Amino acid sequence: MTPHNEAKLGEIAKKVLMAGDPLRVKYIAENYLEDYKLVNQVRGMYCYTGKYKNKEISVMAHGMGIPSMGIYSYELFHYYEVEQIIRIGSCGAIVDELNLNDIILADKSYTEGNYAYNFDNKECHIVKSSEEINKKIEQVAKEQKVEYIKGDILCNECFDLYLPDKDALIKRAPKEVNLLVSEMETFALFYNAKRENKKATCLLTVVDVPKEAKGLTPEERETALNQMINLALETIIKD
Repeated sequence: MTPHNEAKLGEIAKKVLMAGDPLRVKYIAENYLEDYKLVNQVRGMYCYTGKYKNKEISVMAHGMGIPSMGIYSYELFHYYEVEQIIRIGSCGAIVDELNLNDIILADKSYTEGNYAYNFDNKECHIVKSSEEINKKIEQVAKEQKVEYIKGDILCNECFDLYLPDKDALIKRAPKEVNLLVSEMETFALFYNAKRENKKATCLLTVVDVPKEAKGLTPEERETALNQMINLALETIIKD
């Protein structure tokens, strides 16, 4: 147990799907898992452990932003002996070629923030996802004929739709990243995985296309991401 998680050691599976919204986690448990059990509800951050196709997995909420993801993913890796995490989330498009409901597979996460410096006194602003898990995702996507786009993620500390000059932030990014979309959690997840010698990656669904003033409603965000959820579930059970 930790100050943020009441689950006992062994009640959380070695492989975990994480989503920001606790209601999305509840939706996944109720619609995809068998014999599931609620093992954490501290601060409303639900965690369910159950079986998907007879394989034990857990699904857990991580909240919004780098600090929240930093806490929950660190505790899963460090205290609960979790080996793999796939974040399934939503994002906003940066490049014009993207459309609503496009699925993005994260290669690298870039942040201007100082999570790594605060944690480890290290100047780290780019961190890669797990190549091993990504290869499994790409294999499953091919088998299921699911289209996706692989690229780099801007992990922002501010909600991008509220930024008065988002283009300035994007232009400051280093040349070695090819930013497709923005969200607010991947850097902490990938950094914690690297630090703890574990594996993590992220699948995202585009829910905002700002230049076309398009976006999904909160209800659609909660329930309309089934293709991405299914891709993550089929991947996480692979040995």
